[in-house]
Amino acid sequence: MTTPGQWTDLIGSTAVDVDGEKVGKVGQIYLDDTTGQPAWVTVSTGLFGMRESLAPLYNAQPRNGELQLAVTKQLIKDAPNVDTDEHLSESDTQTLYQHYAGYLGEGGYGTGTESADAGYTNTARTDVGYADTARTDADYAGTTGTAGTAGYGDADVTGARGRDTSGPTTDDAMTRSEERLHVGTENVTAGRARLRKYVVTENVTQTVPVSHEEVRVEREPVTEANAGAAMSGPDISEEEHEVTLRAERPVVDKEAVPVERVRLGTETVTEEHQVNEEVRKEQIDAPDVDTELRGNRR
Repeated sequence: MTTPGQWTDLIGSTAVDVDGEKVGKVGQIYLDDTTGQPAWVTVSTGLFGMRESLAPLYNAQPRNGELQLAVTKQLIKDAPNVDTDEHLSESDTQTLYQHYAGYLGEGGYGTGTESADAGYTNTARTDVGYADTARTDADYAGTTGTAGTAGYGDADVTGARGRDTSGPTTDDAMTRSEERLHVGTENVTAGRARLRKYVVTENVTQTVPVSHEEVRVEREPVTEANAGAAMSGPDISEEEHEVTLRAERPVVDKEAVPVERVRLGTETVTEEHQVNEEVRKEQIDAPDVDTELRGNRR
């Protein structure tokens, strides 16, 4: 029998669905107003577990530190949004009952005679594939000891099939499952690259030739050719004579001219990256044969 304290201990553990697929982390436990027993649980779903969905604890089982629910992961993800405060209103529970009607039945929790675990449902419930409480081994085996009957009566009967004894699901075989690792890739932003230009100053030295005029005194004797010019003035006098000197000097002019075009581009480089992840798989032990049953044959 599961106690309320055991349900509380599962807060923060991993919840899996009826098929064993991981759903999310267990959040809050909600009690049924009538029975006071755990009835609903919040499970983190959605992208990065940002959404909390309510799932029923009907037929849920704590197993190996996990909480196995009796509904599928998709059904939990599609559950209606309910304000998960400290208490679920009657309208909230009715909305959830309608969503999980195929798993809880028309009456939901607490209808008919309550079970020993949490008083969830009628003991004779068959709408989700569970056996009637009145079903005995005779329903599976037929008449005890009758030859040719598929059951427990005669050990020499050929073609006898086993049945599930660990849970409510009755089947003639055990399914072994294992997790498969699927590795893919996605494009994410890995960084940014920026191209920046700035101004620097440097000295440039060039040599340029420049010329200038210098004074030179030229003397010539008086001849018949220049006698008239020489004797045109007074005989003795004071005079000044000048000439304008010219010189070149360097002139600097600057202009901005384009020299090249620079841009950013990308190229794809492929490298190998190892992914390490744990996967679970089920193992089936060798049959455990109870030899004492042979002594009960009649």
